Amino acid sequence: MNIFKNASFIDLTQTVSSLSPNWGGQCGFQHKVVTDYKDCSGETKFHTQSIEMFAGIGTHMDAPLHCFPGANDIASIPLQQLIVPCVVIDVSSKADADYIVTSDDIQHFEKHYGKINQNSFIIIRTGWDKFWNNPEQYRNNLIFPTISAQAVELLLERDLVGLGIDTLSPDNEANGFPVHRLVLGAGKYIIENIAHSHQVPPIGAYTLALPMKIQDGTESPTRLIAMTLAE
Repeated sequence: MNIFKNASFIDLTQTVSSLSPNWGGQCGFQHKVVTDYKDCSGETKFHTQSIEMFAGIGTHMDAPLHCFPGANDIASIPLQQLIVPCVVIDVSSKADADYIVTSDDIQHFEKHYGKINQNSFIIIRTGWDKFWNNPEQYRNNLIFPTISAQAVELLLERDLVGLGIDTLSPDNEANGFPVHRLVLGAGKYIIENIAHSHQVPPIGAYTLALPMKIQDGTESPTRLIAMTLAE
């Protein structure tokens, strides 16, 4: 029996390469050939690689340990918090590089779709992912749409499990990284560089966030998938 026969899946994960945008300007990602097919003498040939990268590359998760010593690492985030209902708040029609998501945006969403349920993963869609394949424009000297502390405080009142955005970060150095402090300080997680969130309905979908299970990991590349079920 196929329990997913009425489900549709949406990949919200950016493909990573050596050209992918990164916070520091240089991607830091590369994979090298360790063994090539031609080097194998047996009947079965292998092509093996080594990978070098920053932990916070591509679509990735920040654990509370990223900012708070002694807090949960990536490996300690419960599965019950990684497979959850998803809410997409779309501000892309007005979000330029300087746009800051406010509590008014959250309240406007709830006016149309109802109060956000507890234990939801919240994606803020700014539309910035359209620049992903232009790393310089995507990074934009670290100027991109962000989220205000007031908006995050309202979402924390809704008891979200995590917060996602389609930019390098939900905040930046210029404003002191309040979103990281508030969300990770509350024991929640953050997922950055989300792709294709325009394909996910505002409510009714589920997300599966699957980071590498890294002991003492503060960040991890993550395969993020949305699932919708036909009525």
